[in-house]
Amino acid sequence: MRLDKYLKVSRIIKRRTVANDACDNALVTVNDRPAKASYDVKVGDIISITFGERTVKVRVLEVNEHALKKDAALMYEAIE
Repeated sequence: MRLDKYLKVSRIIKRRTVANDACDNALVTVNDRPAKASYDVKVGDIISITFGERTVKVRVLEVNEHALKKDAALMYEAIE
């Protein structure tokens, strides 16, 4: 699954266009490397997203095409 879609489906970022912009502006890294929106997310990847002065770091646990709101948080675990 594409990185921008994963961020939206897992509800880490609310809109796919916002996720795409974050990737284009190098605010998203995967495994400590800047990632494009087209990056193929895999289980075990560590995604780091910068929101202003705050950084969110998550580990990918599942990759689902669709997720209900209650199941979205099960797709990743927060680190730090």
